Amino acid sequence: MYESSNKILVIEDDKVTRNLYLKGLEAKGFDTIGADNGLAGIQKAQERIPDLVICDITMPDMDGYNVLTTLRQDPLTAIIPFIFLTGSSTKADVRKAMELGADDYLTKPSTLDELLRAIASRLEKQANLQYWCNIQFEKAAKSVFADNTRAIAVAVDDGIGVGVGVGDSEAVATLGASASGREATNKSIFPYIPQLKEVFDFIEAHYHQGITLCDVALAVGYSPAYLTNRVAKQTGETVNCWIVKRRMAGARFLLQNNNQTVEKIAKALGYQDVSHFSRQFRQHHGLPPQAWRKEHQLVSQQQVKFW
Repeated sequence: MYESSNKILVIEDDKVTRNLYLKGLEAKGFDTIGADNGLAGIQKAQERIPDLVICDITMPDMDGYNVLTTLRQDPLTAIIPFIFLTGSSTKADVRKAMELGADDYLTKPSTLDELLRAIASRLEKQANLQYWCNIQFEKAAKSVFADNTRAIAVAVDDGIGVGVGVGDSEAVATLGASASGREATNKSIFPYIPQLKEVFDFIEAHYHQGITLCDVALAVGYSPAYLTNRVAKQTGETVNCWIVKRRMAGARFLLQNNNQTVEKIAKALGYQDVSHFSRQFRQHHGLPPQAWRKEHQLVSQQQVKFW
């Protein structure tokens, strides 16, 4: 369930309690780190990147809630499992801890066995999550490769790639990028927010696979509710809105730059139902996809003639 090399950070202002936990964990083979206040705990978490954090809530200067909030906003520490230890067990306190993204909540006094069980459970869940993410990224990489290969074949059949050898790696890369619309869209769709880079990177890599909020939340290690609130606070938009925006950017590119049917474009963007795609496109652009395509392809042709 856990390895002896796992690093555990204990943030506790009471020296006796802190040392008790540190010695108990060391006896079980953990590599332990102690901090006597919230600010010191944040600094050590950022420097040492522990595998799990145990933190008291009631501390001077900075309480445990602020410690958790700060760590969750830093990409380096955002997904570290976090366990609260506190003397309070009210529903309001527990609810607040969970809404902030805590992974577990233990009330004092807690035995070492209770703490060890909580640690083992969190570390096992984290390991399973990382394994799942690795599998998904491998699948995504294979899918992107296959999609680009098919796009190149279609482009060659349609005459787009006439005179371009498939063995020409530079041409193939350019064609693959054009087929997906990435180079034309991803620079302007997502805002530059370092704390949300992992979220936006996942959407960019998987938007065409029919992903949902739950897929993104699982990939970055947050609950759907917490991730929704976090993204909304920092961008003014929900995760689902960003997924749709990315798909709409891809739709505009594909509609304007090839003659595939609207149904094929919808499927390429992760939609199972072309009617759903058409409704969303009309909501965002004021026109159905086919009408938008005619208008913008005409504008594009006029611009070419002008130049």
